[in-house]
Amino acid sequence: LNDNPSQYKITLSGTVKSPKINVNPPFLMLMPVPLDVKTETAINIIPQDYLRQSQIQVELPELELEDGDRIYPFSVQFPEGQDIVLSSDGTNKELICRISFRSSRPVSFLGNIFFVDEDKN
Repeated sequence: LNDNPSQYKITLSGTVKSPKINVNPPFLMLMPVPLDVKTETAINIIPQDYLRQSQIQVELPELELEDGDRIYPFSVQFPEGQDIVLSSDGTNKELICRISFRSSRPVSFLGNIFFVDEDKN
């Protein structure tokens, strides 16, 4: 540059991709079961555009029964772990999540289970 920066102009452009999480299937319907019997299914968590390791957290709903009692009938397990890892080809590995439901009281539920990363994406 020889102490004359006006002769050279550098323009940089880029695209910022925000990390996101997709879930397959996007909707889940668990089969009705007798009281105190567990029903469960597996879903795939598909992280995209993560450039560093992160960890998936789950926000499970609390259900209020007609008598005012509150229960947490849902549980989740990640058999292969909850870490979002960047593979050598630049993609993120899918995670398996097992969602189960069990209640000793009659209940039905329509709502959301949230999967979030450490940055609340």
